[in-house]
Amino acid sequence: MEQDLFAFTQQKVEDLLNASSSSTETIAAAQAWKDAVAADTGAADAATEKLLDAIDKHHATAEGTLAFAESDEGKQFLGEEAAAQLAAHQRERIAQGAKWCDCPACTATHELLRKFGREE
Repeated sequence: MEQDLFAFTQQKVEDLLNASSSSTETIAAAQAWKDAVAADTGAADAATEKLLDAIDKHHATAEGTLAFAESDEGKQFLGEEAAAQLAAHQRERIAQGAKWCDCPACTATHELLRKFGREE
């Protein structure tokens, strides 16, 4: 893997690890990538494919995030005010044509998927 691409991936992995919105599955995949390349930088290509496969399954759509924010579970998890703010934000984004959630974890996920040609 080229150094620039490796550095980009490394930064996005750190973003995933530090995002409070990352799922446990996303955190596990990001940590597995980090561990694999720390042990052998030649393993970056294979580790990156595994990472991309994993994160492709654990990101949210804007509509899914809206549905969560409007749900009883979302209101309980986030609190009424934060859930209402998130719902309003997602409604505005959907009206503007947004497809994906824009939380830090989903943003890093989509940047990685696009960079590796897995998403437009």
